[in-house]
Amino acid sequence: MALPATFWQKFGTLAQMAQAAVALLGFVAILFQINEIRSNNRAVAARQAFLAYTDLAFKNPKFSSPDYAAIKAGGHDLQVQYESFVSYFLYACEEAFAAFSDRREWLASCDYDLKPHLPFLCEKNQSEPTYLATYGTVTQDWVKKSFISASVMPPDCKLGKT
Repeated sequence: MALPATFWQKFGTLAQMAQAAVALLGFVAILFQINEIRSNNRAVAARQAFLAYTDLAFKNPKFSSPDYAAIKAGGHDLQVQYESFVSYFLYACEEAFAAFSDRREWLASCDYDLKPHLPFLCEKNQSEPTYLATYGTVTQDWVKKSFISASVMPPDCKLGKT
């Protein structure tokens, strides 16, 4: 027959349960902390990408406010530079959308900068439909909606009146 538990045996059991509860709370806190670090890292990376794009736009005003007809007439090298500029811009916006999906000012900033590039993107989408597929679905949808809102349609791909 088992002997009744003494006070210390019961206290020891309570201490073990308390220790397990504290360990579980610590584990949950670590998971929250890891998630917060991941979120902060994504935000920092998005800010750095957008800052680098802004610096690139400052150094290349011919691309940030493009005369697309002049760029097309400027030769292959100029066209490749411009395509790389637009690709970096789309990448920076994609990062910003992923990191700051709840903050509309990032979308507004990207919308503002996207409009002058829509004729190029329309032509690029016509000639190489896989170009936009290299970006996430959020970016693809954003660019396609921008085509509609700015009245940029094939075959001429010129900015309409909005």
